[in-house]
Amino acid sequence: MRSIAGWNLLQQEIVNCRACPRLVAYREEVARVRKRAYRDWEYWGRPVPGFGDREAWLLIVGLAPAAHGANRTGRMFTGDGSGATLTAALYRAGLASQPISDHRDDGLDLWGVFETAVVRCAPPGNRPFRQEIENCLPFLEREMALLPNLQAVLALGQVALDGYRALLRRRGVNVPPIPFRHGAVVPFPPPLPTLLVSYHPSRQNTQTGRLTPQMLDEVLQAAIREHETRSKQCASPWLPLY
Repeated sequence: MRSIAGWNLLQQEIVNCRACPRLVAYREEVARVRKRAYRDWEYWGRPVPGFGDREAWLLIVGLAPAAHGANRTGRMFTGDGSGATLTAALYRAGLASQPISDHRDDGLDLWGVFETAVVRCAPPGNRPFRQEIENCLPFLEREMALLPNLQAVLALGQVALDGYRALLRRRGVNVPPIPFRHGAVVPFPPPLPTLLVSYHPSRQNTQTGRLTPQMLDEVLQAAIREHETRSKQCASPWLPLY
């Protein structure tokens, strides 16, 4: 019951947050004007909570909701190219119930996976300011505290990696320099999850071949191997702070 109440409170606080005036103005303007292809949609237009399995062993951290993706649908990695690429990869890995992520009521379930982001509002140009990231990090920290079985964190892109590193430093963790490298696996001593790094599955990366389906599959398989190894070792989970 305490966990359910904790999730409900956190999601309510995320959805109602207005801490960053620039982001509030942009997300609401996008929701009001709308893209021609989605003119019949009622946009979400609010901060987006995390989505997935609350018993997750893998946390996937992105940058922020896309203006016409999660800012439209109200669910992380849903309704845009990034979400389509990621969901298809999770399905191939046996971590999702279906290969598509179109809208909140499409029936998608994630198994052992929780999706979130370092920023909860769509930022102009996909470029949040540092203070906006800092304002949002407590939400990520609280989500992690409500996910007691975490064994791995997958950071999608440089901003996600930097945000997660900042979160670890907030917790007093001595974080070594971690240069961005796709496919990197950075072990941390338990109870901290292992960190994995991938290019973000944006269309800019997938359409140029910088990130291929095979590359994303390999990262998810590395995460699965880490999960299997830690499960055999009975490693301690992420320690809740709340």
